[in-house]
Amino acid sequence: MGLNIVVLAKQVPDTRNVGKDAMKEDGTINRAALPAIFNPEDLNALEQALRLKDANPGSTVTLLTMGLPRASEIIREAIFRGADGGIVLTDRALGGADTLATSYSLAQAIKKIGNFDIIIGGRQAIDGDTAQVGPQIAEKLGIPQVTYAEEILDLGKGHVTVKRRLENGVETVKAPLPCVVTVNGSAAECRPRNAMRVMKYKFACSPSEMANKEERIKEIIEKRPELQIKEWSAADVDADPAQIGLPGSPTKVKNIVNVVFTAKENLRLEDNDEALENLIKDLIANHTIG
Repeated sequence: MGLNIVVLAKQVPDTRNVGKDAMKEDGTINRAALPAIFNPEDLNALEQALRLKDANPGSTVTLLTMGLPRASEIIREAIFRGADGGIVLTDRALGGADTLATSYSLAQAIKKIGNFDIIIGGRQAIDGDTAQVGPQIAEKLGIPQVTYAEEILDLGKGHVTVKRRLENGVETVKAPLPCVVTVNGSAAECRPRNAMRVMKYKFACSPSEMANKEERIKEIIEKRPELQIKEWSAADVDADPAQIGLPGSPTKVKNIVNVVFTAKENLRLEDNDEALENLIKDLIANHTIG
């Protein structure tokens, strides 16, 4: 029997390239000024979903992301790797959302999707590092959650068995379905693009992207529903305006700083035991070690 799998993913700014224009005056991230990438741990989550799909014929993997219209880029990327399609939750009213508002909006979208067996997402996004959205979605949906997952070992008979990687060891847990599973970066890397799928789905796009396509491409997309990436607004998911975007966000980003570590001085050691011993004494004296 096939599974209905929802994968939560986020297109994030590449935090390796944070500059002076990375933040707007209202304290939100200026995503247009930063290169956008597929959140790394969401790729780990996608691989776990694709493995479940491989093991359960007839399963579908639907990617759900919230962000700017250009976030459809990561849905295409997921389709190239084996996902069946996706939804971009995009609306100006959703902008500036913290984890509380984001989880509410995504939970509303999941309710609209309706029939799902398991929701899988990365542990956290690199632009926030909070690890809160997945658990908050589980709470809002009133379903169990398993965090810090490294591998989904088994899924069947209404339960999922998960290996968790914790700070001091490994734990295997069993949870009833439906549930939310958040995946660590220590999980298996996502498989690469499949060349045949790239050729088959290269024209997949969202309604926002359709406007810039050539007429012949539009005709191809209109005739093939599998190439049509869905876009939903806040109204489409019956979101309460008071609980989304900036109005629904009790936390605000005050400042973003690009920290660059530079060596102020260097020390060259002689190749002998005495020099090494003196270095260790100096490090202990200035509390660098010890």
